[in-house]
Amino acid sequence: MVYYPFSLKRTVAMRYNDWEPIYEEIVKDFGFNRKRDDEAARVASELLAYKRRKGEKTVKEEVEELIRGKRVLICGNAPCLERDIREKEKEFDLFPVSHTYVVIAADGATSVLLRTGILPDIVCTDLDGIVADIITANRLGSLVVVHAHGDNIAMLRKVLPALNEHVLCTTQSEPLPNVHNFGGFTDGDRCVFLAKEFGALSIELLGFEFEDEQVSERKRKKLKWAKRLIEDIL
Repeated sequence: MVYYPFSLKRTVAMRYNDWEPIYEEIVKDFGFNRKRDDEAARVASELLAYKRRKGEKTVKEEVEELIRGKRVLICGNAPCLERDIREKEKEFDLFPVSHTYVVIAADGATSVLLRTGILPDIVCTDLDGIVADIITANRLGSLVVVHAHGDNIAMLRKVLPALNEHVLCTTQSEPLPNVHNFGGFTDGDRCVFLAKEFGALSIELLGFEFEDEQVSERKRKKLKWAKRLIEDIL
């Protein structure tokens, strides 16, 4: 069980000027195409334009209302997640973790949480997980934060129209008016950046395994980046 409780003494919003040098390191390390990331952000922006709601709070305001001043539990998709959830729930005799924390799921963790009877409040995803479960969670009440990048443009076009209006889009490249950059690279560390951005009282992580040797070399490199970014923000 990887468990990192901490309290946020202050909240400082991520500024793109601060994030861009880190992003450039990531682009170089993985050989990403920055122009494709920019294109993905534009595609997400155009698709979101059809979900505008008049006379209601924005989705960004909804995210802030969910998180600010609350205890946040972030669930990664490591194989230990179900065990971590069981251990965490033993701490509470009367209420499940979903009654005690704002629960944020990192992509594929959504499926595990649904299977254990927990509906995440927020799902952060680049659409690599089981999309049907993410759509189901959204329709049951989860707010979905969809990350647009150069490798998921086709999925953006397929999935964003299927989600309801409770969806926010992010990019790792330069933000647009309706596509945000709160910092973060992988689904897991983006959850942490999101929680910090919107003023969580505290953040705890379940289902994170940064030293997993059963994954590909590329995945290990991503986990290394996730660990670095999370440790930098704590």
